[in-house]
Amino acid sequence: MHAARNDDWPAWLASARAWLVELAEEGVERVELAPEAVAADPIGELDASPSAATDRSSPPLSLFEPAPAWSGEATLESVRAELGECKRCRLCEERTQIVFGDGNPRAELMFVGEGPGAEEDRTGLPFVGRAGELLTAMIEKGLGIPRRDVYICNIVKCRPPGNRTPLADEARTCGVFLDGQIAAVQPKVIVALGKPATSLLLGRDVAITRVRGTWQDYKGIPLMPTLHPAFVLRQYTEENRRAVWSDLRAALARVRESAS
Repeated sequence: MHAARNDDWPAWLASARAWLVELAEEGVERVELAPEAVAADPIGELDASPSAATDRSSPPLSLFEPAPAWSGEATLESVRAELGECKRCRLCEERTQIVFGDGNPRAELMFVGEGPGAEEDRTGLPFVGRAGELLTAMIEKGLGIPRRDVYICNIVKCRPPGNRTPLADEARTCGVFLDGQIAAVQPKVIVALGKPATSLLLGRDVAITRVRGTWQDYKGIPLMPTLHPAFVLRQYTEENRRAVWSDLRAALARVRESAS
């Protein structure tokens, strides 16, 4: 990363200020960087200088390359077997266990978060802590469908240390298995939970408060970004609750439209 020129500083500071505003929107109170984070910056947030995009030697990140091994014949069992007791990236070093996924293997609606937390790491199931309880209530009380009828998973299957955002190489490595899960389940709609999951799936940095509620696309599957349940818990306002409720209703309506 080169040193900023004097005339870069106003723009650099403006970019940094905008980044901090987005972190505040997500409810982030502290940022902890892994030593390799600058080199593996997943969504271009660390170098906010205007010239950073042109100085990077690699093209913009596109996380998940096509995985030709997965076909319509893939099953969750075969994907899990291929994953094995994975030690393909550094996340294996501190995990208690792999958190693969949970729910209906033929669900029409799939929810994707960024990674397991402490309770998920302990139990081996996704979204079972406080945020998971809220997500379950959104699904069962809000949408009127049992949680077991949807499929829930994360981009990475091992808990990142300190619940940090997955790094690019970690997400890329696990992304192959997320693609396997998607190929096996064949959902009609994917709901991306929060800024990191949405940014990682779309391969670009996004402000979740700006893109939530707007239809996106992941490899031909309609994708609805919404606020992460943990963010809603931290910022428990009527506005945020209504926003998520609106997004989930739109996702369910899209599922039902595709079935008609």
